[in-house]
Amino acid sequence: MNSNQNPILSETTVDKNPFLQFEQWYGEAFRLLGEEASAMAMVTSANNQPNARIVYLRGSDKKGFWFFTNYNGQKAKELSKNKKASLLFFWQRMDRQVRMQGTVEKLSAKESDKYFASRARESQIGAWASPQSKTIPNRATLDEWVKKFTQLFEGKKISRPAHWGGYRFIPNYFEFWYGRESRLHDRISFTKQKKGWKIERLSP
Repeated sequence: MNSNQNPILSETTVDKNPFLQFEQWYGEAFRLLGEEASAMAMVTSANNQPNARIVYLRGSDKKGFWFFTNYNGQKAKELSKNKKASLLFFWQRMDRQVRMQGTVEKLSAKESDKYFASRARESQIGAWASPQSKTIPNRATLDEWVKKFTQLFEGKKISRPAHWGGYRFIPNYFEFWYGRESRLHDRISFTKQKKGWKIERLSP
């Protein structure tokens, strides 16, 4: 841990726009860690049972952060019942963590089509072949489905399946965490207000 090399994260020096503060941290993390920086734990909840998994940040806009998945999978089914969710980025080598709370909405078909077209062909095939979160008898079954769709789309452009697409996570709360010595970490929170954001320091 290199906390003694970290500048103090302060409510007076942090960017007053949490999206810009995140953009700064994420950019620094991506330069150091590459694709690993995009990994985020996503927590959804339905029937009073939270569920967490790692998904990848695949884009953003002024409203929020994008990720893509199978609309028939567990997380999508939970989001259809409860649109509230949480995100967590943890960049251990940088002693940094960002927590977010907010709601989720589907991206447009056009936005999902554009991202799907940018994926590797093997990943496009996978979106067709895998019935995400469903029970299957063995690996050979999945391999057979992959083979089936590979043959089906041979020599053809692969269209996006209707059951696969993107979501936009719209945060109403951010917490930026900076590791420091003796576990006396810096924690700065942003809570969405009718106008702007309320910025507060939290005790570690």
